[in-house]
Amino acid sequence: MNKTQVSPGGSPCPRERIVQAAIRLYRAIGYRKTTVADIARSASMSPANIYRFFPSRQAVEEAVVAGLLGEVCAGAGIEARSNVSGEERLDAAFWTICQRHEHRLAHDSRLHELVVAAGQANWPVVLSYGERVRGLVGSIIAAGQASGEFRAGSATALARCTCEAMGAYLDPSRMRTVAGRTAFEEMMSFCSGALRSAAPAQVASQPLHYRATCRA
Repeated sequence: MNKTQVSPGGSPCPRERIVQAAIRLYRAIGYRKTTVADIARSASMSPANIYRFFPSRQAVEEAVVAGLLGEVCAGAGIEARSNVSGEERLDAAFWTICQRHEHRLAHDSRLHELVVAAGQANWPVVLSYGERVRGLVGSIIAAGQASGEFRAGSATALARCTCEAMGAYLDPSRMRTVAGRTAFEEMMSFCSGALRSAAPAQVASQPLHYRATCRA
């Protein structure tokens, strides 16, 4: 999760204690079986105190999902700011998002189930995640256009189309279909080709095989 918020005394603030307690329970028994009373007991507080910070059980779930998706966006943001070509930054950002969702599916399946349910219900935190990813991609494309690497056009529209094409690697609910998907590298190559300028500028970059090194 995100960096734990602490009170002036050095202990986690009540809201963060509640979120961390919920995460422990979601991992152990799943979010569907977890009650507000369970969370209160795990956080060493009364159920009434939970409602001082969250209006409902779903609000606690939303806070957990927001933290999980925030970590994904933060990781992709680091890749987006790296000092390589726009194509490489897109590749690394998408790969980071894909890997974090797949890692959660493999190692934190109950938390992954909550994220998927939030997406299927169109919770605002999930819609915000989509907007953040498109904004991140748009910023990479805009920088690539400025350098002559990517073709002209609306960076916002190009980002939307690129994210749509890469949806199988960005949407947590589609992670289970990994075996039947077009290989990540093939889809990324397709998107990169669609974005390249007809007369690309000479952009200093590292070879794309760097991703294989990152995976190791």
